[in-house]
Amino acid sequence: MDTEAGRVNPLRDPRDRRLPQIAGPCGLVIFGVTGDLSRKKLIPAIYDLTNRGLLPPGFALIGFGRREWSKKDFEEFAKKCAKERSRTPFREDVWERLAEGLHFVTGTFDNDSGFDALAAQLAELEEAGVTGGNVAFYLSIPPDDFPVVCRQLERTGVADQSGESWRRVVIEKPFGHDLDSARDLNDVVGSVFPEESVFRIDHYLGKETVQNILALRFANQLFEPVWNAHYVDHVQITMAEDIGLGGRAGYYDGIGAARDVIQNHLIQLMALVAMEEPTSFSAHSLREEKIKVLESAALAEPLDKTTARGQYGAGWQGSEKVVGLHEEEGYDPESTTETYAAITLEVHNRRWGGVPFYLRTGKRLGRRVTEIAIVFSRAPHLPFDETMTEELGSNALVIRVQPDEGVTLRFGSKTPGTTMEVRDVSMDFDYGESFTVDSPEAYERLILDVLLGAPSLFPESREVELSWMLLDPVLDNWARKGMPESYPAGTWGPRSADEMLARDGRSWRRP
Repeated sequence: MDTEAGRVNPLRDPRDRRLPQIAGPCGLVIFGVTGDLSRKKLIPAIYDLTNRGLLPPGFALIGFGRREWSKKDFEEFAKKCAKERSRTPFREDVWERLAEGLHFVTGTFDNDSGFDALAAQLAELEEAGVTGGNVAFYLSIPPDDFPVVCRQLERTGVADQSGESWRRVVIEKPFGHDLDSARDLNDVVGSVFPEESVFRIDHYLGKETVQNILALRFANQLFEPVWNAHYVDHVQITMAEDIGLGGRAGYYDGIGAARDVIQNHLIQLMALVAMEEPTSFSAHSLREEKIKVLESAALAEPLDKTTARGQYGAGWQGSEKVVGLHEEEGYDPESTTETYAAITLEVHNRRWGGVPFYLRTGKRLGRRVTEIAIVFSRAPHLPFDETMTEELGSNALVIRVQPDEGVTLRFGSKTPGTTMEVRDVSMDFDYGESFTVDSPEAYERLILDVLLGAPSLFPESREVELSWMLLDPVLDNWARKGMPESYPAGTWGPRSADEMLARDGRSWRRP
């Protein structure tokens, strides 16, 4: 494959996944193109894909927004975004190649004229042979706006597929507010686009270390034989943030940590950890195995003791004194929205029976980290007395998703000296040290997969609904409990979260 020229080597076996694939002729329409996500992630990712030679010559990027912008105005905006946020070095020749395909359509969602202009622009690009009739629509907008945009796409006919061309839609989380709203959302989108053309973005699934879960498990004989209830005591999945809500308090109110993170990111990670080996890495096989896990999963009872929630108070974040949630600008002091959430899941199948999966997330915690810890049962230590192993913990395999991408294996080793004393030691695999190339940003991989029609990393509607079926009872239970417990900023959450594991004789990791 000649990535510099943007061509596919005709002699390469299409099943050979060692070299990246290049998207064919196509275009991408971004609704909400001036928003934070587009500025910070989407446009930089598109530039990086262009720089890597993975987008087709003449790739069309159409921005849709209410601003009265010319093509030149949009080019200047996009160039600034690419310069400030791109992962790869900024090169003028690459930018000029991308800029040729930039277009902007002015319009509002409830006004027909803007969508009529969009339809005319897409028809012009297709007639010129730029897109080949292949278009993806990226809805980087609030879910409340999905219905009107989908109706407009249907009215103008731009969502219609014909012949070999394709139309796809990309949806950002949140996928609904609860099970009923998720089903309504699926019905709205499904009335315009078939399920195989719907790509629900969960950017965590695009991270290299998340994809490495599959390689770690199924490409190595070392781990899979002990990846079960005979050897695993429990699993902890953590996504911790050290930042507060800042100016997002108004947006966050009513959503909370569980809806924002557990329903999508953490439950998806749990499914990847717990799933059986797929017959292939096709989208159908991967989704089939994840759905089996989610259908087997259940909340541990009683919820008052197997879940925890909290709101951060004032405290110290490192050397900085920070305010509590109730002092954040724009926050409703009567709100019961949680900034910390933890739940306990069980997977009722032969592999995982009796193994709890602890999922937690929170803001203003000790540090920013996302990790999956497979904690193994303790060995009987029959030859050892208690003093020999008093400093020895449980063996653990820790997959670090961010920020220090890699894998750590913790095990016991004898300390130097004449006495038999065993302590914990660690072996580390670090992506940055082991490979000579930087990991692509998640949005690079995900946008390219949309354009290639490779949906393996995108949850389907059934996965979304099963996730809400797990979380809804927790949210209903919390809604009856009033104000969440407070925890000081810079700590690892409320006391109830520690008690949740202590009842089982366990404790949270302190990454």
